[in-house]
Amino acid sequence: MSENNGNGHAHGHHVVSAGLFLVALGIIYGDIGTSPLYVFKAIIGEQPIRPELVYGGVSCIFWTITLQTTFKYVLLTLRADNNGEGGIFSLYALVRACGNRLFVPAMIGGATLLADGIITPPISVSSAIEGLRLVYPDIPTVPIVIGIISGIFLFQSFGTGVVGRTFGPVMLVWFTMLATLGLLWAWREPHIFLALNPYYAYQLLVEYPGGFWLLGAVFLCTTGAEALYSDLGHVGRANIRISWGFVKVCLLLNYFGQGAWLLGHLGGRLPDLQGGNPFYALMPVWFLPVGIGVATLAAIIASQALISGSFTLISEAVRLNFWPKVKIRYPSVFKGQLYVPSINLLLWAGCVGVVLYFRESAHMEAAYGLAITLTMLMTTVLLSYYLWRREHVATWAVRLFFGFYMLIEGGFLVANLIKFPHGGWVSLLIAGSIAFVMYVWRASHVIKRGLTEYVPLKDYLEPLCQLGSDLSVPKFATHLVYLTGADQKDHVERKTIYSLFEQSPKRADIYWFIHVDTTDEPYTMEYWVDEIVPNDVIRVTFRLGFRIELRVNYFFRKVIADLVAAGEVDIRSRYDSLREQHITGDFQFVVIERVLSYENAFDAHDKFVMDSYYFIKQFISTEDRWFGLDPGTVRVEKVPIVIDPVENLKLKRLDGGRAS
Repeated sequence: MSENNGNGHAHGHHVVSAGLFLVALGIIYGDIGTSPLYVFKAIIGEQPIRPELVYGGVSCIFWTITLQTTFKYVLLTLRADNNGEGGIFSLYALVRACGNRLFVPAMIGGATLLADGIITPPISVSSAIEGLRLVYPDIPTVPIVIGIISGIFLFQSFGTGVVGRTFGPVMLVWFTMLATLGLLWAWREPHIFLALNPYYAYQLLVEYPGGFWLLGAVFLCTTGAEALYSDLGHVGRANIRISWGFVKVCLLLNYFGQGAWLLGHLGGRLPDLQGGNPFYALMPVWFLPVGIGVATLAAIIASQALISGSFTLISEAVRLNFWPKVKIRYPSVFKGQLYVPSINLLLWAGCVGVVLYFRESAHMEAAYGLAITLTMLMTTVLLSYYLWRREHVATWAVRLFFGFYMLIEGGFLVANLIKFPHGGWVSLLIAGSIAFVMYVWRASHVIKRGLTEYVPLKDYLEPLCQLGSDLSVPKFATHLVYLTGADQKDHVERKTIYSLFEQSPKRADIYWFIHVDTTDEPYTMEYWVDEIVPNDVIRVTFRLGFRIELRVNYFFRKVIADLVAAGEVDIRSRYDSLREQHITGDFQFVVIERVLSYENAFDAHDKFVMDSYYFIKQFISTEDRWFGLDPGTVRVEKVPIVIDPVENLKLKRLDGGRAS
């Protein structure tokens, strides 16, 4: 059986349309689209405005957007299409068979992308709100920024369907405003278009004193490029490529306009000029309230896009064993709409902490960019494997691509490292904490998987059938359901056998074993049934994509309905009085949680990993909630894990209480 999931996900590529063009503007370009608010402000800083700084800055921005965003992401990375979905974990799913250690760049890339999701809302909203100082110089911006950010996160649990329909038109107004303001100023100073010559970028980076370190500020113009790939599934490759052409022109016109304005103020310093931000300096005084309002809406949309992207990233990480099994909700029927309460709270706390610590967008720039540079480097690593193994690109071409972008992004990383003592450590601390959780969760999964012992089910079929008909044993349930991780239909975990026969014998009329296989495709929804002993022992295997919500209870009911309709199973109660009334027998799920045994002699690494695993586990959802089971039908049992049993224990027996 194969079908689309209930949230509107669909397979295949999207057609090109005006509607999807607007959707792309609304949900994909929020981050990169609000970069004109702070990029040139970061490049100039407090130093005097000089021609080399202006021409070199514009040239660096143009070539960064062209080489990094357009060529690497829009033209190349979007080729890595995992059944219509993108993002670093989708890319990892495509190439993980190429090497066991590819989880490392995927883990680092995912962690730094989540860290970017904590830094982006504060800097975008703060940069927009600080424009109010042009009208109200003494206005306190921090409470307003925290209020807006808190409102954004509060709204997540209700879904963003209504707001989502307005994102596209608002961003269309925003980009049109960017292009118009930039063009009006660039028209006054057409010499600014000389910056198209890459020599000016070379001059700034090599000849201008300290120019190389400005790459950290230049990099801010492309930080949203990763979102173009992450949101591939929303509108499709063709719509992203077409809409990017429009967005790129609008962004560049605004940057050229800011450069033109700066050329008219050579020798000055930004803090002493109008508003201290060349973006708002492009606006006539009468237009400032409107411009600030549109900028604030664009910043909110950018924040929303990063938050939604973080939810999607976590949902993928959970299914790929990179993140604890946290509760995931689907608040609306819109594609890609999901809500992760724990991550929503984590992101909100992180954003508020960033605002309270840095207070000003100028200070936040130091924390911004460093983490996402690592994400882009990791994407380059995984994409190189994809081009080599999946696209069969010539080895020399892949090496050229890898070396070229390692050089570019390595330069950005080195330049961003100068920010470390000034706030860059914050983003790396956040990313490092997230990466630590990812590593612990994956490493513990590997350790537990290696310790799981599977036994042939056929060896226990006769005792199981005898147990089911042994009236001296109290009936546990009509239908007893176990979740199993065994890939082979004729095997089961020894812990399940222990639960069935030893922990407390469990008599049932039908024994069910459910196995869930997570596929590398995002939206697979298939199942098959193996009747190991007809109407006595049955196994159901689900093949679910890594973006499918795990609702075993719901899926299992659908399977039961199909089997009953086909006459393959009789689910009526086996009690005569109830069977005559056609009463359905009860279903009881058993979930087995493994706990560490005290009978262990750990090595240092495994002890650290497992101790960290169980410390984190106490703060997350239980197994039954994760699998989407009804709490009223679940029994949770605990079975000890022995990683390395203590051997050669010298215990001396005493005879009659005295040593012999």
